[in-house]
Amino acid sequence: MAASTTRATRGATLNAASQRFALPQHDTDGDWLDSRGAVDGAPAPPRTTVTVEHARTIITRNQSPDVPFDRSINAYRGCEHGCIYCFARPSHAYHDLSPGLDFETRLFAKPDAAALLREELRKPGYACQPIAMGTNTDPYQPIEREWRITRAVIEVLAQCRHPLVITTKSDRVVRDIDLLAPMAAEGLVAVAISVTSLDPRIAMTVEPRAPTPERRLRAVQQLSAAGIPTYVNMAPVIPAITDGEVEAIVARAAAAGARGISYIPVRLPWEVAPLFRAWLDEHFPDRAGKVMAIVQSLRGGRDNDPRFGMRMKGQGPWADLLRTRFRIARGKAGFDDARRKLDLRCDLFRPPAGAQGELF
Repeated sequence: MAASTTRATRGATLNAASQRFALPQHDTDGDWLDSRGAVDGAPAPPRTTVTVEHARTIITRNQSPDVPFDRSINAYRGCEHGCIYCFARPSHAYHDLSPGLDFETRLFAKPDAAALLREELRKPGYACQPIAMGTNTDPYQPIEREWRITRAVIEVLAQCRHPLVITTKSDRVVRDIDLLAPMAAEGLVAVAISVTSLDPRIAMTVEPRAPTPERRLRAVQQLSAAGIPTYVNMAPVIPAITDGEVEAIVARAAAAGARGISYIPVRLPWEVAPLFRAWLDEHFPDRAGKVMAIVQSLRGGRDNDPRFGMRMKGQGPWADLLRTRFRIARGKAGFDDARRKLDLRCDLFRPPAGAQGELF
């Protein structure tokens, strides 16, 4: 049985609370249009709600040797795209919410992000290094259309001439070409767009509320034409579901003008593993066992291997074969074999003006 031809309304098939923090299971809130039952007895689609979060700071720091940045900004918590594999899902457990459907439907927005960023950038001890957006949840998920928090953050960074790296799977990023193109001209920005499958049926099952693959590839083309360094990520590669498309995606990325392409084998940390297993049983029952067997071969016999140096690339024969296929495909497409280091400029940064300076 192949992926369903009916578009999924959400990604996760479960909404169990996390057990890591001894949080209780959640029951329906009694809403007469609750997702567990509508007036006619048929399940109603879960609705999206957005809660305003007033954060104290907006720049998150990390010391991971697996990622090429040490700071990031997340304008939102949760993500409506509903990608079943999303490694950020477990973060919702910290809010006493499920990493399942809650992660996709009960979102948090940080409208103070731009103001907080100004405060942090003007601190005397701030040392400029590229800021990453899209490292946890997508900065261009559907609610960005109304909230425009990502755009407000980019406006601050553009004014300060601060380097920025954006990762997204949405073509909504082209809306901000007017800000990104001038930044690119000064070596201040790069964009990475995730394309995991070219098959519309698979894409709408794996990433139910993300833009179609063709729209993302058009975004790569538009950004590249505007002079913005744009890359494609095949992240993640899902064994026995999307790995057969490696060569085709690499070729399409090159044709769209991408400067490079990278990949990451699927990761299943914490609550993502049971959610992914349930999703496989629902949408790919014919190959669920095969998928998980390969995943475990990549992860040392477990659903997930969290070790630095291993979690982004996996191990074993399947990982070696995938690495070889990407190397050959990149060579045929004209990409450099090795990943290029993003050399964004930090020397142009100027802190925002203080309150008095902004009066003049």
